[in-house]
Amino acid sequence: MSESEDNHSLQALGRASVQIVHDLKNQLNGLKLYATFLRKRLEKGERPADELETIGKLIAGIDRTAADLSLLSEYGQPLELKKRAATDVQQILRGVVEKLNADASAPAAEGRVIIIEAEAAPLVAEVDAALLAESLKSISIGAVKLFRARKKEGPLKVHLGIEASDQRHDGIIDWHLLDSVDHDPFHSFAGTDEIRLSLAAKVIEAHGGSAERRNGFLRVRLPLVK
Repeated sequence: MSESEDNHSLQALGRASVQIVHDLKNQLNGLKLYATFLRKRLEKGERPADELETIGKLIAGIDRTAADLSLLSEYGQPLELKKRAATDVQQILRGVVEKLNADASAPAAEGRVIIIEAEAAPLVAEVDAALLAESLKSISIGAVKLFRARKKEGPLKVHLGIEASDQRHDGIIDWHLLDSVDHDPFHSFAGTDEIRLSLAAKVIEAHGGSAERRNGFLRVRLPLVK
């Protein structure tokens, strides 16, 4: 990693740390309130029906905190890519989408939460298949949540394509949200979901690509093998 890349990673980690610490403080404040409530009830010798619910909230809060800390640690570590030549990015995305559709607890129209509507020719690239699959999964989950937050019905549509020039060939993946997003989910670090999106963007960028918010969709660009 070059000095400029190292400085960029450190700066990004610093920004992430500030936001995550803020989020963790909010979560810990909530845990303190729940713990105080539980202590007072136990001091009275009462064991109400909602006691288990309160304890469950404590455990869930601790789990969220641990998950955020793990993501922060992962984001701050340098990436070690294990690239394989002639890997079809479209097949990786198709596998991710099939698993998400199969795991969906509340399937959308046609029994799917995501559909690949416009398929391009094979998007052949030199990538770390495992890291890329995890990144595309994080982006797909994040896109579905943004899509549903806008009260959109039906499955989220994903378009694939190729942009070619004399200098390079790029594979393009667009998750269509239909409405514009008022912030950059790939660089906001505002909570667990967007920390995952930031980590996904870091993986994409390590492959020489980019992850960005566009007007009405999220876009990933990856360099292809000519």
